[in-house]
Amino acid sequence: MAAKLLHSELSRRSAFLDDPGVWRIVLSNELHHLEWSAVLIGAIMKFHPAAQILTWCVLVVSLQTMSLGILLVTAGFILLGAYAISRHKFTQLVRRTRWVMLSLILIYAYCTPGQPLSVSIGILSPSIDGLVDGTLQLTRLLAALAGLAILLDHMHRQQLIAGLFTLFAPLQLIGLPPERLAVRLALTLHYAEVALLREKYVWHEDLDSLFDRPGESNGGSAIELPVIRFLISDVLLLGCAFVLLAVTMQ
Repeated sequence: MAAKLLHSELSRRSAFLDDPGVWRIVLSNELHHLEWSAVLIGAIMKFHPAAQILTWCVLVVSLQTMSLGILLVTAGFILLGAYAISRHKFTQLVRRTRWVMLSLILIYAYCTPGQPLSVSIGILSPSIDGLVDGTLQLTRLLAALAGLAILLDHMHRQQLIAGLFTLFAPLQLIGLPPERLAVRLALTLHYAEVALLREKYVWHEDLDSLFDRPGESNGGSAIELPVIRFLISDVLLLGCAFVLLAVTMQ
């Protein structure tokens, strides 16, 4: 009797899985998140790299001047976007900066004067004002890291250098080479990211890297940059960023 019941249950499940309509529903539910992420990534990649970098810089400055309500809403949207399209990179950045975040909370909690959280422990108690201020700064830091994760996760090194070169182009007026500044800054960001994402720290690897000759790791010193034109969408993106900055600074 038990064998018959088991056989009938297995037959029912097999027929359920063999139904193409069921598979269509399962696949559509699993691919819904991927399609939504692809739409967001495609929308981001349409903007000029320089516009994306400058927008992130303006956003970081705006986060420092936002009121509490606007800050929470803005940070919430940025964190949701990072979780949707750059979850792995954002998680790695947060994990590698966790001690910085803990230090930030402790410094604000114990160095900001105010009402103590617990009177019974005296000077060992953190202040309530310090905890609130530290939480706000931690929120700003998480939002900035989330935006940086989105920026770096979906932008190739050549696009990053091209964006920096565009931003540094006005420095030619005072005799500074923008191409050298862009390449050096992009390589600095790249190796800093590699160091942050390194699973294990080995001190002699950093020592060996001091004796590496430039160009040995990448096989040459020439870098080809893509030619990207500014579009109306880039102007609108920068306009929205500067409007947000102007509103938050009032």
